[in-house]
Amino acid sequence: MKKALFLSSLLALSALSQPVLAESLKIGLATAQTGGLAPYDAPVIEGVNIAVDEINAAGGIDGKIMIELINKDMRSDAAQTSIATQELVDQKVSVLVLPCDADPALAAVSIVAAAQIPAISTCASSPTLPMVGGDYMFANFPGDNVQATVSAEWAWKEGFKSSYIIYSPDAQYTTLPLYYKEVFEKLGGEILGEDTYSINQQDFSAIATRIAALDPQPDVIMTAAFEPDFPSLLKALRAAGVKSQMIGSDGIDSPTTFSLGDVVEGTVFTTAGFELPGSPMEAFNKKYLEVTGKKSQTVFNAVGYDLIKVIEAAVLKAGSTEPAALRDAIANLENIQGATSLITYKGTQGMPVRQVSLVRVKDGDRELIGQPNPTADLIPAPRMQ
Repeated sequence: MKKALFLSSLLALSALSQPVLAESLKIGLATAQTGGLAPYDAPVIEGVNIAVDEINAAGGIDGKIMIELINKDMRSDAAQTSIATQELVDQKVSVLVLPCDADPALAAVSIVAAAQIPAISTCASSPTLPMVGGDYMFANFPGDNVQATVSAEWAWKEGFKSSYIIYSPDAQYTTLPLYYKEVFEKLGGEILGEDTYSINQQDFSAIATRIAALDPQPDVIMTAAFEPDFPSLLKALRAAGVKSQMIGSDGIDSPTTFSLGDVVEGTVFTTAGFELPGSPMEAFNKKYLEVTGKKSQTVFNAVGYDLIKVIEAAVLKAGSTEPAALRDAIANLENIQGATSLITYKGTQGMPVRQVSLVRVKDGDRELIGQPNPTADLIPAPRMQ
């Protein structure tokens, strides 16, 4: 009898001395590791990994919930996004991270809705994403309509009275200039014309020739073209003698833009953040340099860090890793400090309220014009294609 009691006590002590396994949070990433969206998703995921490593090194979220990342390459393809998302759902993830464009992200809508797992796009900026995606779909970037308002108000305040817009109907993001047009005209500006192009179009000479023939020339040309279209478009315009002020959007916040030399000098664009002395962005960029051994070349690194800080805040608010609880928590987050700015989802229906930085290309580097708050009454309603 005594022997049995002794063994029982020993087993109990042994159980107490065993390390307690921490709870884990599974985050599934269906992002573009290859293909046309990789230049955007890849730097975001670098920032994601930096944030996850930082949190896990401190013992996890709240010192106890370790983060596990499960990666799937959706190969910049909408159909593959759907496949990868379903695979991640089958692996019982609590949060989904979808690619940096509304169109492929929306390919996963039915899966996200059926599984009732919160999904956040890495950097899609179309305000229609959560509208179409439903209650479980969130964005992680300033909306196109907000960025366009910032651009249009800046152009008008600079004394530019006329604009020309160039957009592509191939994706929701590349229709951003239509928001710019709406705001610019409300302010009293004139749109002298507009052109459309196809994504991955090789030759922009016809558009450049049409604009060069205008008299008077537009004060501003606004586009949301990104790689590889933006460099080709810009070179064609300058080669045709068009000297109008160029305004772009966050898709050109990339090393390619800053390597274009004199042709891109003076171009203005909106983006999600800017490194100021003593700012969280400066702290993140220092950490990025320490971790990777190289300087950050794009804001998308910091945007990835932001995404994980949002998820961390949601877990703390919910006190749970259950998907439904996390969805409700994300929808009610306020003033979460990211690397780029404070981030709020409460009352936004899935689009974050966050700072927009207006940047000029100067001597192959970034020059901050300002971080203005757009006039709320001017921000256009989300537009469906």
